[in-house]
Amino acid sequence: MAKENSFDIVSKTDYAELDNALNQTSKEISQRFDFKGSKAAVELKDKDLIMTAEDETRLRNMNDILQTKLVKRGISIKALDYQKIEPAAGGTVRQLVKIQQGIPTDKAKEVVRFIKDNKYKVQPSIQGETVRVTSKDRDTLQEVIAALKSKDFGIDMQFDNYR
Repeated sequence: MAKENSFDIVSKTDYAELDNALNQTSKEISQRFDFKGSKAAVELKDKDLIMTAEDETRLRNMNDILQTKLVKRGISIKALDYQKIEPAAGGTVRQLVKIQQGIPTDKAKEVVRFIKDNKYKVQPSIQGETVRVTSKDRDTLQEVIAALKSKDFGIDMQFDNYR
């Protein structure tokens, strides 16, 4: 009897590495000349980032620093979902950045549709915030992984539990 092989498509962010990147960002902001005396800050609150600065230019500069630190720590920029910039107290601006954990249902459906449209001999299924792909052939599973890596779904994807 043939054994079923499978893998999971997940989207996870390592909060320990995220915290390290935030600490490095805060340290660099405190040392940079263009941020001297400013109220620029980035903090983690309820698994979301809150970035605060005097103006949008400083907010963008702080965002560039943050993205550089995240990439160095192995966190994909696709895991960040930027919200609208809004005015805050004291003449500052604030931006909420949501951290992606799990694959949203609409993106999971898009991934499943992509796999089915390419006519691979696999069975994709949505299981909560993950997508499980099963097949009898391991080579087919590897082809699916390669095809998924080549297409941009706009989310950070990892492949887990390859068995």
